[in-house]
Amino acid sequence: MSQDLHPQAFEGLERLCAGPSGNAILAAPAFPGIERIEAQFSGNAFEPHRHDTYALGVTLKGVQTFGYRGARRFSLPGQVIVLHPDEEHDGGAGTEDGLQYRMLYLEPSLLLECLEADGVGLPFVREPVIGDPALAGVLLGALGELDRELDELFVDDFVSRVTGGLSKHALMPRRPLGSVAWRQARAARDYLEAHASRAVRSGELEAVTGLDRFALSRHFRAAFATSPHRYLLMRRLQQARAMIGAGEGISDTAAATGFADQSHLNRHFKKAYGMTPGQWAALAYNPGSRGRFMR
Repeated sequence: MSQDLHPQAFEGLERLCAGPSGNAILAAPAFPGIERIEAQFSGNAFEPHRHDTYALGVTLKGVQTFGYRGARRFSLPGQVIVLHPDEEHDGGAGTEDGLQYRMLYLEPSLLLECLEADGVGLPFVREPVIGDPALAGVLLGALGELDRELDELFVDDFVSRVTGGLSKHALMPRRPLGSVAWRQARAARDYLEAHASRAVRSGELEAVTGLDRFALSRHFRAAFATSPHRYLLMRRLQQARAMIGAGEGISDTAAATGFADQSHLNRHFKKAYGMTPGQWAALAYNPGSRGRFMR
């Protein structure tokens, strides 16, 4: 397979302007539940970390390598990468020629709402690198023009097609989901987002949802593929990432987003994003370019 995806697949797109290191990340306008980036790296880019979203992407140039579920994986141009929520992985370029790829981070709740009518749970795709031109085309439909916002009607169709594509590659049949307490799970999610900058106690969520903490934990994980605790932590880290990208100091950011101190933020930031806040700031902030970020 060629070391470059056919240029017509991303013709007319804004290109990355890499710094002296040759590494850069470009963010697209956000849509609720969806984040999109293009990244360019040489060498090892990310240390082991976990997302609370599906990470779905297409390699554009070079060889993309990452450790995932106990094995070293490799993705060539045109191949699709599928990483399940909360699965630890690292990432980088597999050759000295460097790496360029586009990635979309999709909140599990969007997929689950699409699957709810069928009464089934989230698909688990065991193989993280897939040769599927049709699914690659679906993903590039959202990753093709990173300078444009996603349209709501487009997203409705996109999520439906992605759900079908992932389900096709899931080796195990989709298990029956049963009845999820959607109203209570969403109420807990909204409360966590509204109070993301401080610690939230279990009793608060019990009062908001009317469920005991153990039942809520089960329903929340079924709805959002993560625990309330990790969901809250990731929202705080998202706030911290945005503040650092806007030029705020790391110490001030830690205090503003509810972390005990800078080292507390550093530790969780690195676990979530594979790099320290300082490394992120060096990539994300460039006065001569558009805003950049990673997740």
